[in-house]
Amino acid sequence: MKRDNLDDLAAFLAVARERSFTKAAAKLGVSQSALSQTVSNLEARLAVRLLTRTTRSVATTEAGERLARTLAPRLDDIDAELKALAALREKPAGTIRITADEHAANMVLWPALAKFLPSYPDIKVEIMVDFGLTDIVAEGYDAGVRTVEIIAKDMIAVPIAPKMRMAVVGSPAYFKGRPRPERPQDLTAHRCINLRLPTHGGLYAWEFERKGRELRVRVDGQLVFNSLALLLKGALAGLGLCYVPEIEVKDHVKSGRLVRVLDDWCEPFAGYHLYFPSRRQQTPAFSLLVDALRYRG
Repeated sequence: MKRDNLDDLAAFLAVARERSFTKAAAKLGVSQSALSQTVSNLEARLAVRLLTRTTRSVATTEAGERLARTLAPRLDDIDAELKALAALREKPAGTIRITADEHAANMVLWPALAKFLPSYPDIKVEIMVDFGLTDIVAEGYDAGVRTVEIIAKDMIAVPIAPKMRMAVVGSPAYFKGRPRPERPQDLTAHRCINLRLPTHGGLYAWEFERKGRELRVRVDGQLVFNSLALLLKGALAGLGLCYVPEIEVKDHVKSGRLVRVLDDWCEPFAGYHLYFPSRRQQTPAFSLLVDALRYRG
């Protein structure tokens, strides 16, 4: 059905309900003459009179009454559905896909989402844990979470966490009979638990800095994982040293289950940022999530 026909039927129904061209025109926001012409054109197309007009009143004919009874519930349903769609459009909804490494997902995204999502039941969030630097555009993600120094310059980067520090730790059992490393270079003489990076297919080189001097050390050992949780398990089991975010081992160091070394070589650096393409058209749901994640410290 053409949209014009639907509009004409709605105009006829308004007159039939109001039994007045004047009242129906005011309700529809059109002139009385335009409304009268619309109904006349509809009657001409249908080749049947729908309304009986007098100088004082308007009444439906038998055909008009039948058409009005049929139209009323259908047009009311259409109107209700359009209003529901408008409400859905105004209410934040949709699925947001984010890629993040394991630490960011657990320590930054999860606490924020636990507070955010109950207020917006129509927003869905999918998080994929990945240590690689994912191409979020090619892989269909809405955003990614990484430390700011590895985010491409053409991306918008929003801070979502405070500065971070890394930590090198080992168990007391591991250090029994072994000297503690005093410089990053000493790590080559220790068993270290490696992290494999899927994007590059290689092992992560441990990064250190002190007083502006930067060092990257390739370490070796019996274990290689792609999970922070497993790195930590290996260190707690006395199977080597691991290099992880400070917050992951804070309680273990405090309790004595792990011993921290090379503390003076682990300086703070810019924390996690949520990044997404500058040309991205932000939905209401995405804008709300960005605002909820934004770090304001």
